[in-house]
Amino acid sequence: MTPRRRVVVVGAGVAGLTTAVVLAEAGLPVHVVAEEIPGVTSLAAGAMWGPYLVEPKAKVDEWSRWSLEVFHKLAGDSATGVRLTSGVEASRTAEAPPEWATTLPDYRPCEAAELPPGFTVGYRFTVPLIDMPVYLGYLLRWLEAAGGTVEERRVPSLAQAGPADVLVNCSGLGARELAPDTELRPIRGQHVVVENPGLTEFFSEDTGTSSELLCFYPHGQTVVLGGTAVEGEGGLARDDEAAGILTRCAEVEPRLAGVRVLEHRVGARPTRAAVRVEEERAAGGARVVHNYGHGGAGVTLSWGCAGEALDLVRRGRGAP
Repeated sequence: MTPRRRVVVVGAGVAGLTTAVVLAEAGLPVHVVAEEIPGVTSLAAGAMWGPYLVEPKAKVDEWSRWSLEVFHKLAGDSATGVRLTSGVEASRTAEAPPEWATTLPDYRPCEAAELPPGFTVGYRFTVPLIDMPVYLGYLLRWLEAAGGTVEERRVPSLAQAGPADVLVNCSGLGARELAPDTELRPIRGQHVVVENPGLTEFFSEDTGTSSELLCFYPHGQTVVLGGTAVEGEGGLARDDEAAGILTRCAEVEPRLAGVRVLEHRVGARPTRAAVRVEEERAAGGARVVHNYGHGGAGVTLSWGCAGEALDLVRRGRGAP
């Protein structure tokens, strides 16, 4: 098979690496090219499965269920960084549970005594938690075992990503210039990683569209505390939000007060009105399959979107 027959995936975040694994496992010659491997924003994710604030709903439901099935399988191997974890999502106002939560194992409404002070309603369920540095390393090893290759370099344009028979654009925020896509915007997120004082369950507050989030996700010896969602901000430098994150989390879980901080993680969620998974013909007639714009649900949608990208690569036409 000549080099031009290969599929080149642009981007090495969770979307890019998952898509590359799916393509390689399907027998396609896959090469990943990205400026950073793995991608910084994906490394900074919490990450809990849950299709939050992302459209289009019908496709999101399909993609997220697909991913959930895969994560349940991966949770059987500790090397993946995926764990099925029980916990609570709660609200300070009388909110109905998200529809997706009611379908999860062990779902039930919380008793009042199970909620932290100030919360009026909550729901308990079991869901995959993903330790992203471990998980992304696992995906890289999986890709290489399946015959895929990776290359760390900046891609100034899709035309310079090849040679390839098909380009798969999983460049996240980079798609603003590479697609180009003016609909794409950043939402800055920050997490604080601390020593685990003994937590085994997650907690997440339904904060709606607030820029200040509250969640903590235990990953063995560490806990990821969150977070922020600052609209329009794409800078990755640490700022003074960390103190607020620590304070908010400790108010809900006193064991987090005074814990040792290990790391600060900052990413910029690539967000648009609707996730884009579709094919187009680029200048010169090259085939490009886009898979980006997942916002804060990149992990949740990763396997479903990768499966649809594979279908597009195989069919050679636009999404139905």
